Amino acid sequence: MSDFAIEIDKLTHRYGQRTALDDVSFSVGGGEVVALLGPNGSGKTTLFRILSTLMLPTGGTVRIAGCDVRKQPAEVRRHIGVTFQSASLDPKLTVHENLTVHGHLYGMTGQALRERIDELLDTFDIADRARDYCEILSGGLRRRVEIAKSILHRPNVLLMDEPSTGLDPAARRDVRRIFERFSEQGVTVFLTTHIMEEAEFCDRVAIIDRGKLVDIDKPAAMCRSIGGDVITFETDTPGELAAHIGESATVADGSVRVEHEAGHKLAASVIDSFEGRVRAVHVGKPTLADVFLRRTGRQLDDERTKGELE
Repeated sequence: MSDFAIEIDKLTHRYGQRTALDDVSFSVGGGEVVALLGPNGSGKTTLFRILSTLMLPTGGTVRIAGCDVRKQPAEVRRHIGVTFQSASLDPKLTVHENLTVHGHLYGMTGQALRERIDELLDTFDIADRARDYCEILSGGLRRRVEIAKSILHRPNVLLMDEPSTGLDPAARRDVRRIFERFSEQGVTVFLTTHIMEEAEFCDRVAIIDRGKLVDIDKPAAMCRSIGGDVITFETDTPGELAAHIGESATVADGSVRVEHEAGHKLAASVIDSFEGRVRAVHVGKPTLADVFLRRTGRQLDDERTKGELE
């Protein structure tokens, strides 16, 4: 038996002449929480669909709990729970009814199913909403029910597609605590996200761009790899300021960004030489957003493009 819950080896997928995934290889250990970061069109959605057995890869191998997604999709589905970005609850059924129907799909019945549902209602702090129709629940509560449904049959691996999209910060923290709790119980959590704060709390982060895996490591190690400080200047003439600083400066979202070993010294020098034209300056240590920009040459979109084929 492998020590890895997810094993991806030379994974390739093409849509006609377009390559969505290009020779992607990495593994995820049992009980590990791994986030997948990628801009729109990076291949992130394609990879998630392959892992969740919704589509077959055109090349390479993917194994979950030792089962090949191409040759043993039914076995893979017994080991995975999936929380999709799009809602999968029946709004006209109650919370309890949604969980009961899902349990029946996995052959769960009787007292065992009722006890499992009660356990999850308590775990997700929604026992008092069990008889409420899902259509009246808030986004955060619906997300809790979605995750409870995906974990109902006790899978080894939980796949989550943008689990915090559309949620307020408090609801996002609730979701994060939930998958941290599952990790402590030995459940592997693999999620896609565009929210940097969510990725920062994961054991490792994988960055995918244009179909290729460009990096995978612990968040702290990724940030240390940049080193020094990241300085951001706000000005009405970003192009002129970037040219003044030199090759190390880049313009992003109307601001000038620079990586430098002595950030405060550089900031003071630029402000003095560009007197009156710098509105604000921020000096800080590298973040995952800085890592992403360094690895891909672009910023991660704050919102996903709906309907995009990745």
